Amino acid sequence: MRCAPFRLLFPNAGWKPAVRKFVNAYQNEIQIGGTAPGSCCRANPTKINDMKKNHQTSRRDFLKTGTLVLGTLAAPMVVPSRLFGQQAPSNLIRVGQLGCGRIGRSSEVPGCLRNADLCRIVAVCDLDAIRLNDAKKSLDAHYARLLQNDGYGETKAYRDCEEMLREKDIDAVCISTPDHWHAQQAIEAAAAGKAIYLQKPASLTIQEGRQMVAAVRKSGVIFQLGSQQRSEPQFRLACEAVRNGRLGKIKEVHIGLPTDPSGGKTEKMPIPANLDYDRWLGSTPLVYYTEDRVHPQGKDGKPDFGRPGWLRCEQFGAGMITGWGTHHVDIAHWGMGIEYDPITEEPTSSNAAAPAKKHPYTGPVEITAHAEFPKPGSGLWDVHGSYEIAAKYADGAVMYISDKKPNGVKFVGENGWLWVTRGGFVPGSNDPKQIETNRKTIDASDPAVLTAAFGPNDIRLHASPRNDHHRDWLVSIKERTAPVAPVEAGHRGCYTCLLSHIGMRLGRTIRLDPEWERIENDPEAAAMFSREQRAPYGTLAALKRLG
Repeated sequence: MRCAPFRLLFPNAGWKPAVRKFVNAYQNEIQIGGTAPGSCCRANPTKINDMKKNHQTSRRDFLKTGTLVLGTLAAPMVVPSRLFGQQAPSNLIRVGQLGCGRIGRSSEVPGCLRNADLCRIVAVCDLDAIRLNDAKKSLDAHYARLLQNDGYGETKAYRDCEEMLREKDIDAVCISTPDHWHAQQAIEAAAAGKAIYLQKPASLTIQEGRQMVAAVRKSGVIFQLGSQQRSEPQFRLACEAVRNGRLGKIKEVHIGLPTDPSGGKTEKMPIPANLDYDRWLGSTPLVYYTEDRVHPQGKDGKPDFGRPGWLRCEQFGAGMITGWGTHHVDIAHWGMGIEYDPITEEPTSSNAAAPAKKHPYTGPVEITAHAEFPKPGSGLWDVHGSYEIAAKYADGAVMYISDKKPNGVKFVGENGWLWVTRGGFVPGSNDPKQIETNRKTIDASDPAVLTAAFGPNDIRLHASPRNDHHRDWLVSIKERTAPVAPVEAGHRGCYTCLLSHIGMRLGRTIRLDPEWERIENDPEAAAMFSREQRAPYGTLAALKRLG
């Protein structure tokens, strides 16, 4: 997470030396978890390795302090509207924020605020009235100070996402809701003609993911999955090195991911008056309310943004195999080159129509997996514990995924290896444990793999402006160009993780036809591509309603 650089909030200001000195000092103090977007040189891996070493603050510990990022941004100064010029409110992308919880406030809200020259958050939606009111109040205060009420209207607040999506004054939506709502809300947003930024993972099931891809392609809207690692320079450098054959043929890819603990209180509790619990459950089964199944309720009417219990319930997601797995599997696929590149290979845009029969991307042909799951009576939370996965691809490469490996991605080829990770992340007391044995963000068996210059005929991958994932999405909306993490790539990363989860649950090898996206000769495994959906919610109901 990064606070907004002042140059975005003051795009046309002429700085006096004293003001510039103040701003530089302020920016140096408020950076959380790394340097400002665009400040790293891709060609210098030493700088990339060092860029976060002095910023070890846990994002989630920062959130728990109760200081809202956008509130911090609002404090220093006010901005006369004349400084905006072409960035006047009427020329900006108008964004609706769907979900005002832990991820929305740590990712999407600051992502939009630091790109104030391109967008404005004009509406918020949440099923928890306390979180909704907190988000509206904070945004109202931020924009009132920033704009001095010149052309500013209050942030609209919605309890019903469908009502917000019907609002014609909203151009785009950020979806930061629990996993089981992702695909349905993306389908509804696409049908409403809204550009979409969707938090990962893309879907709860493979069927829902494929339905979402079809809806986005049909609508032609710009879609970006929150696979922000594609916008970080060390991951792009790693994938370009692999794609250009600097390791030779890739034989193995090793991915390390964290796990979640078992536990969770099971006693039935009254449903809080501020929570629309039936709608929160959405398409999943109707079960009694207990706080550890949803999210912390806080005290005295104040929201609590601690890590929510729903992340550890299989009713709402698959656990860390999709929660973190989507990030690293996506990078592995990007480096292995097993997909159409969204910039150089697709005929028009990332949302062009899919082939009539086969899907344009590929994936594993065989997955063998096993995992430990909580024992009955150990508590409410039932997502997987320790796990080992081997996913074999058509070219013979094998992807090994385990919680026993360092968190990151390691490509192993005929001529050496390359390691890449986020780096600099220290788990907070409320985060799942993860192995961190290599503190470098990028490394290789031969330094030349990373330092050698690229030639004019080498493969170069999409470089997000300012290395900012949210800005990449906003620029794509403005220019009608493909973003770095389009819908099909987002689905295929999640698809591989969900296939792995099927293997973990069944404890046996499953064989696949990735082009047709189906499991071969295993009806039980194939049936796990979808789940029963509770009416009136779910992707099937949404597609029927939308026609």
